[in-house]
Amino acid sequence: MLSDEEAAVLAAVDEAAVGRTLLELVAIPSVTGSPAESELQHHLAGRLERLGLDVDLWSMDLPALVADPGFPGMEVAREEAWGLVGHTGGGADGPTLILQGHVDVVPPGDLAAWAGDPFVPRVTGDVVHGRGACDMKAGLAAQLAALAAVRAAGVRLRGRVAVHFVVGEEDGGIGAFGTLRRGHGGDACVIAEPTAGTVITANAGALTFRITVPGKAAHASSREAGVSAIDGYLPLHRALARLETARNRDPDPLLAEYPLPYSLSVGTLRSGDWASSVPDLLVAEGRLGVRLGEDPAEARAALERCVAEACAEDPWLREHPARVTWPGGQFASGRLAAGHPLRDTVADAFADATGAARLRERGATYGSDLRHYTGAGIPTLQFGPGDIAVAHSAREQVSLREVVDAARATAVTVLRTVGTK
Repeated sequence: MLSDEEAAVLAAVDEAAVGRTLLELVAIPSVTGSPAESELQHHLAGRLERLGLDVDLWSMDLPALVADPGFPGMEVAREEAWGLVGHTGGGADGPTLILQGHVDVVPPGDLAAWAGDPFVPRVTGDVVHGRGACDMKAGLAAQLAALAAVRAAGVRLRGRVAVHFVVGEEDGGIGAFGTLRRGHGGDACVIAEPTAGTVITANAGALTFRITVPGKAAHASSREAGVSAIDGYLPLHRALARLETARNRDPDPLLAEYPLPYSLSVGTLRSGDWASSVPDLLVAEGRLGVRLGEDPAEARAALERCVAEACAEDPWLREHPARVTWPGGQFASGRLAAGHPLRDTVADAFADATGAARLRERGATYGSDLRHYTGAGIPTLQFGPGDIAVAHSAREQVSLREVVDAARATAVTVLRTVGTK
């Protein structure tokens, strides 16, 4: 099942180096929007240069990107953003395969929930614990190992590999957006998000919304003279629950295994500034799932219509309606075209490289950079080590065996996609 060149590349995968790389990456606290995010981009640029790639490392023009009509939104304030693309040399005779991964991680949250410092990687047996270990520095380590193995084996590629390491995926995807706007592209793309032994060919989208609910202030001892914004919000919350139920009827088959493919969740509520006052304002922020193939504008309109209808049925809100706005990250859905050969290439490469069962295809309920690449006309899927179920939590971890297996499968995918001389 393996060619001589593929066997040589697999033999060149340095398993010990994979572990060292992962520990080194986790130790850089690259929280999205932080200076360490930029630090990691510069660190990775050096790694790509040492692997012999031609490197483009640039400071993104944030004002220009924010002003772009296609700007995907941001969740955090950002003073800088660095793009990083590396290309293998030559390759004019064949296609270009993009290996993509995001370098940013979410904040660690409650430090007391962790067994130790979340940015001091902890190893127990085969498992690495730490923020970003799974999402998605394991994927970065696997991609770097695959490139190193191809180089060490001395295989000459007919096409090229383009490595896109991007910032800001967790808060909207400005890194991928800016990379594509700079003109970097390819013929196919594999994103190393954690896929738990599957290949993900479709992502639902996710839109951040804000609902501002007015009230009428009064002293708490004269509560009847005021109108609590909290009470005003309650019928809206019930209406949002009904909307979620309606939007989850008949999901796409790629998402049918999930109990709630397109979740609608209110994540924060802020109201009141004094315990003995009737609150005159409530602000709710949350996340609206976008169905596969749905125009984000249609999803926004559905939520806005839901809120307007609920307001029309409430005596106070009818005259003082809530307002819906759309700040933060705006993730459209995206998918690989049905039957595209990239799916089978990756699934077969994994089976041949590891001796394990062929990867099962499915979709994912969260938004990712996949939609940027498919939106640019680049066939894209996700395949990488780890399980999204432990990402963004104090339980974040990944098996080193999974990382090595992903590196091996990625290396074979490279050879079978771009070809050899």
